Amino acid sequence: MTEALMHAAENTGTTAAHAQPGASAEPASAEVALSAAEVEAAVHAIADRSRHASRRMATANRAWKDRGLRAVGAALQENVQAILAANAMDVQRGKDNGTSKALLDRLTLTESRVAGLVAALENLANLPDPVGNVVRGQTLPNGLRLRQVNVPMGVVAAIYEARPNVTVDIAGLALKSGNAVILRGGSAAEATNQVLVRVLREALESVGLPADAVQTVDQFGRPGANVLMKARGRVDVLIPRGGRDLIQTVVTNSAVPVIETGEGNVHIFIDESADENMAVEILLNAKTQRPSVCNTVETLLVHSGSTVLPAVAGALRSAGVRLHVDHRIKAALPGVETLEATDVDWGTEYMDLDLAVAMVDSMDEAMQHIRTWSTGHTEAILTNDLANAERFIAEVDSAAVIVNASTRFTDGGELGLGAEVGISTQKLHARGPMGLTELTTTKWIVQGEGQVRA
Repeated sequence: MTEALMHAAENTGTTAAHAQPGASAEPASAEVALSAAEVEAAVHAIADRSRHASRRMATANRAWKDRGLRAVGAALQENVQAILAANAMDVQRGKDNGTSKALLDRLTLTESRVAGLVAALENLANLPDPVGNVVRGQTLPNGLRLRQVNVPMGVVAAIYEARPNVTVDIAGLALKSGNAVILRGGSAAEATNQVLVRVLREALESVGLPADAVQTVDQFGRPGANVLMKARGRVDVLIPRGGRDLIQTVVTNSAVPVIETGEGNVHIFIDESADENMAVEILLNAKTQRPSVCNTVETLLVHSGSTVLPAVAGALRSAGVRLHVDHRIKAALPGVETLEATDVDWGTEYMDLDLAVAMVDSMDEAMQHIRTWSTGHTEAILTNDLANAERFIAEVDSAAVIVNASTRFTDGGELGLGAEVGISTQKLHARGPMGLTELTTTKWIVQGEGQVRA
């Protein structure tokens, strides 16, 4: 291994792995130019150290892991100014590069957002340890005692973009569930992630947990991410989190098993019985609280027999929402400024103050629209009709189905999971917000007293 390669592989936390708080954080990839073979060797070395760390993490008891979580939280508070200074560099670079407002919002950290990360870590520490949980068990007629128990995945990798909060969320979830994690956070948040990974690693070491339980391949850029996707046998599971292009690139090119997260083309259907005040409050929350995130509503379907449309549309327009409407909605809203909707709108995750709005004549029509355009993330119905609610729950096939509440609740923290790795829109292993249990697999334990199979 060359000297440059050893330097790159050993300093996997950041190029400023031991930098003082507030020190300038320049992109690691600029420091070491490596060949494809050297990148592969370096990423494999990182993965091998992660495997070793994962074995130690798998034997850590709850008290030890919780001390680690609280140490990370305290370290984030102590280093908040260094984190925000690095983040300001990333945000300014994003602005200079013409990054969209939605992505800039996801990229930006504030003192309150860092405090939210600390609170999420404390929530994780207060949750039960999923490792060792007995899924099922029995004693067979021949006396064999069986248990199926939750055990850590091992080495979890995550590829994401412009979301420095994900660095802490995934590391915290991996720690509590007894895993080691390899992060690829993308160039947009590289300075922020350098500081965050350093803080995480030092906090783990401070309580005797392996620093290599948290590593990054950001210093190797896209070539490093490509090697990570091919590291089958070294990495146990890969989780992409980001836009459609990133997710599909990982799903298409990865040799490592992938838990697919998805974009959020989220729908709300207002039936003819829905309460006006409730509809207004929920739509404002679901669309305007934080438009750039995946659980924000993107399409509103309104039953032709409903009377709430003028009030809902008026409230949304007053909040600055641009309405992309079909011809029936336009006719029902004389004098309201709207834009003409096309098929592009029905399939768009705006991540901004835009909302596609269509009128339907029945629940069947609403559900058909959802089946056609949904990404399988979250769908909601606003109704006072119990039969409609039950039918919507039974027939709408998405990861989360909500009745009479905002779609913003499709979130690991809001659903009591402490945090989330992402929101899975697939159907194998994990679906919906992925918390601690979703980062475990199971092991069968069979205990006997000399039995042999007849």
